[in-house]
Amino acid sequence: MSILKLGNLLLERRGDEGIREFARKLGISPATLSRIENGKLPDLDTFSKICDKLGLDPSEILQGGKKVSGHAPAAAVTLAANVHFKADAQQTPSAAKDLAKLILAAQKHAAAME
Repeated sequence: MSILKLGNLLLERRGDEGIREFARKLGISPATLSRIENGKLPDLDTFSKICDKLGLDPSEILQGGKKVSGHAPAAAVTLAANVHFKADAQQTPSAAKDLAKLILAAQKHAAAME
């Protein structure tokens, strides 16, 4: 799965449940959940909460779920990071550094799973 498809996954997992109730279970606001379901990328804190509450592996999402000999293609990871930065033009340097650390940690995790 790709981070670009996170909204679709949330829609599937929510099913017939109301947006307010599902957002409360995730620990995020209904407005944030709605934005993600409509294709916007979450910030790092929100992404972490969603992965934690739904039992998702952040590295699989960031890598687009594509593995070649146990590794995701570098282009898949780079694409997700570039899209995230473009989606939030007001990204703070601190948030960008945190996101970069998360991506690197996901890559290391995937490499260790070989």
